[in-house]
Amino acid sequence: MSTKPDSVLSLALAGIQEPFRSRIVEKYLSLRESYIGGAFDATGLRAGVFAEVILRMLQEILTGAHVPFGTHIKNFEEECVKLQRLPQTAGHESLRVVIPRSLSFLYTIRNKRGIGHAGGDIEANRIDATTCVRVADWICCELIRLYYGVSLEEAQGFVDALSVRELPSVWSVGGKSRVLDTSLDYKSQALLLLYSHSEQVVLSEDLREWIEYPEVARFAQRILDPLHRDRLVEWDRDNDAVTLSPKGARHVEDRIFKKSRAN
Repeated sequence: MSTKPDSVLSLALAGIQEPFRSRIVEKYLSLRESYIGGAFDATGLRAGVFAEVILRMLQEILTGAHVPFGTHIKNFEEECVKLQRLPQTAGHESLRVVIPRSLSFLYTIRNKRGIGHAGGDIEANRIDATTCVRVADWICCELIRLYYGVSLEEAQGFVDALSVRELPSVWSVGGKSRVLDTSLDYKSQALLLLYSHSEQVVLSEDLREWIEYPEVARFAQRILDPLHRDRLVEWDRDNDAVTLSPKGARHVEDRIFKKSRAN
């Protein structure tokens, strides 16, 4: 069985009919791809498109009809409110109320934060883009929970497996992670790997093995100590665990991604 992100998500959303399922998968992965590449403005735009697909799906599920694809949704907010006003018998509360409210919030960020509008008074930034991604994450988790029949925690596991932090330049194989861009130095490789595992701590020994640092005795001195001193990582010597800091994440996004793409 294929384990590509689109295949995994399509399987998890198998209970959702076409043409909605394939569009949800495509738009969701697209917005996360733009986020990981630092294209925050594009992330906001793609989040808006994702929201429009979800809205149409909800309309079809709850009312039996939806605004056709290719037809502009004249008043997105009002369409969300219409769903919230439907009787309880129309469908699950999450489909009627909670998801529409999250869509309204997502669309508001896309429209009111200067995203995609020339001369916008507020520049799209990391916080806006991150918020868009997290809301989209939650929506996908909720849909997986409802249509795949799993708990919210299990649904989150599906989404975590699709995380944008599974970078094209990072390859997971046999319980190990490898940086495919061999032009990066050891410190950059370590930071990139920690970024790809940002939801968890990584043992320093695992990190050394993943980047294949040749001098075991000097790994801490030459790699971990400088990164910890610069506050790019937190190295817990007692537990031998390494965690990427917010400063380290920005370093990866602003410098290492750009360098890797240039190569």
